[in-house]
Amino acid sequence: MPAEDPLARERRTELSPITVADVPAVGQFLHAHLNPRLSAGAWAAAMRPPWAPDQPNHGFLLRHAGQVVGAYLAFYSEREIDGRTERFCNLAAWCVLEGHRSQGLRLLRAVLRQKDLHLTDLSPSGSVVPLNARLGFTTLDTTTALVPNLPWPVWSRARVLSDRREIEAVLTGRELAIYRDHARTAAAHHLVLVTGERSCYVIVRRDRRKRLPLFASVLHVSDPALFARHGRVVLRHLLLRHGVPFTLAERRVVPRVPSPSVTVAGRPKMFRSPSLRPDQIDYLYSELTCVAW
Repeated sequence: MPAEDPLARERRTELSPITVADVPAVGQFLHAHLNPRLSAGAWAAAMRPPWAPDQPNHGFLLRHAGQVVGAYLAFYSEREIDGRTERFCNLAAWCVLEGHRSQGLRLLRAVLRQKDLHLTDLSPSGSVVPLNARLGFTTLDTTTALVPNLPWPVWSRARVLSDRREIEAVLTGRELAIYRDHARTAAAHHLVLVTGERSCYVIVRRDRRKRLPLFASVLHVSDPALFARHGRVVLRHLLLRHGVPFTLAERRVVPRVPSPSVTVAGRPKMFRSPSLRPDQIDYLYSELTCVAW
């Protein structure tokens, strides 16, 4: 039989928002074709972030002959920045079957057509980075410190809390709200460094480099000065409690890390905004907290 004409295939391929009803099928698609380490159920759960159950959509999908052949996930949130409510869309997993790759840009265009959103792409693949740049995305400085998590002697009076009840008893205000929004996300691990009357809320995720799951990446640090002074207690906790031998800390998130450390290139992260500065972009309310790839 002759190959199907690409234009005819495009006309027969449906583009639509990912609704709640579509989530299981998209989860199965991503499990089968993007990352099989995550079950279909884990993908589906990740698409429903606990901070905003009523998402405008969960991204966009392509269907051909009734089957999902492409998907581009999106996570939406509203953030308070400089006294204003700002609306964000985090672009997440993007997967299109080989025979439909020519239509992949339809998914991206559907996301970009949405108005009044600050866009982040915190894990673009190598081929997506130049495409994003052409579309007006800015690259964040992801210079990273690689720190060994060593079993340091406990000389400091600082301690690390990881129990939910203890964390909720210590955190207040904005940090408590962030914790409650992320407490049930699959990829975020929550710690609070406490010394005296001061506390530092830390969020990390398990990460892979060269397919090795040996790293904790720091996503959020509420008190960088306190972390710089007592961060070794956190690193010790990550090693002894979680079995993670190394921590990756971007300088924009953790300006000063405990020694020893070496500087390494970070993974690309990008954003597009008409008004926000790079220092106003963080990694919360995103796939980095929801998808434990």
